[in-house]
Order: sequence, then structure tokens, then C-alpha cells
Amino acid sequence: MGKNLQSTERPRLRPVDLAREHGLSTQAVRNYEEAGILPAAARSPHGYRSYTPLHAGALRAFLALLPGHGHPTATAIMRAVNEGAAEEAFRLIDESHAQLLEDRRTLRAVESALRDLDLGSPATPEPGGTFIGPLARRLGIRPATLRAWEDAGLVQPRRDPRTGYRVYDEAAVRDARLAHQLRRGGYPLERIAPLIAHVRTAGGLAPLEAALTEWHGRLSARGRAMLAGAAELDGYLRARG
Repeated sequence: MGKNLQSTERPRLRPVDLAREHGLSTQAVRNYEEAGILPAAARSPHGYRSYTPLHAGALRAFLALLPGHGHPTATAIMRAVNEGAAEEAFRLIDESHAQLLEDRRTLRAVESALRDLDLGSPATPEPGGTFIGPLARRLGIRPATLRAWEDAGLVQPRRDPRTGYRVYDEAAVRDARLAHQLRRGGYPLERIAPLIAHVRTAGGLAPLEAALTEWHGRLSARGRAMLAGAAELDGYLRARG
């Protein structure tokens, strides 16, 4: 019984004790402390770190925040908490939730745009069209981005025979808007290109269903991860008192 009592009353933990619980290296634990993710540890006369259950809670909270918020934001949240700036931590969390909501709206916009596409007939070019500058401003991107999308085959503007300027007709504007929305959804160019090609060749919405389902799944996973992170962070805040 004396041995058990001693083990329950030992609040001091080594870096390896924190590391083993999560399959981390001891150097990673030290790095997290230096980054402000963990509170500063007490040091022995020989310079050895001594952690407590509070540090273990901080590590659990940080690792739980990572999937939903990403490394930079999760780090900033923990730093704020450890510096006694809980309101700043809550603001950062609110921003992540706002971004998730915006991403959900983006997904709905993509689905709405696809539903509105008339895939049964080719797009009829509008007289004149628009140039790269106005289109880039409309989408909130740089003209260089549109040129990169053209190089990747996502957008196919025509060239004005007199000036050589790029002219984006109705179909090209549609493709640019779809590319923009899918990029915001986290899709790389090489995955967007075949999707737009299917739209362009009137292949129907079926080829896009898998991508949209995956996108829904990623957003749901982020939302669930944010809940898990919030639970661990709340426990850490309570432990801090």
C-alpha cells in the first residue's frame, strides 16, 4: 500500500513520461515548452525539467486542438492561455469556427453553381467577354493566379486577334469561378483540372459527386475535431483554476 500511495502522490513527471503517452519524442515535448505551448517547467539544480499533471493536460489540449485548428492557431491558442490571455484564445477559436462556417458556405456555393450549370448544352459565348484584370478583381485573386490556372488547363480564355489580350467568355468565367471555389475547398490544381474537364465536356455532375462527398466529410471531421479540442482545452482551463 505504501508503494501505491507514493505513486499517486508523485506529481512530478519527466519529459519522457509526457512523450510516451502520445508517441512523441522527448525533444518534441521540450520544443513545445519552448514554443509556449506548455507552461515553463521547474528545473532541478542540475537543469533537468520537472513537469506536472498540469503540463500533461496542456499537451493533451494542444494535440486535441491540432486537427481542428491547425498547428499555427493551436499554438497561438495555447500560448494565449498560458500567458493568462484567455479572451485572446477564445477569439482565435471563434475565428476558426467562422472559417469553418465560411468553408461550409463555399461548399454550398459550389454545389449551387454546379446545379445551375446547363451541362446538357455547350455554353454560348457572350459578346465581348471580360479581360483578366476585371475577372481577377471579381474573384479576389491576382491575374497571375488566372494565368497559372490557364497553364494547368483549368481555364481556357481566347485571345483577342487584334491585341492578343486574354478574353474570358461565359464558359471561361464559369470555369474560373469553379476553380476558385474548389481551390478554397483545399483541392490541388491537379485534382481540379479533371473535374472542370468533365464539366466542360458535359459529363454531368456524377464525376463531381465523390469530390463533394469527400469535401463534406472533411468539414464534418474538422467540426468534430473542434469539439474534441474544446473539451480538452476546457479541462486544461479548469485545471489552471
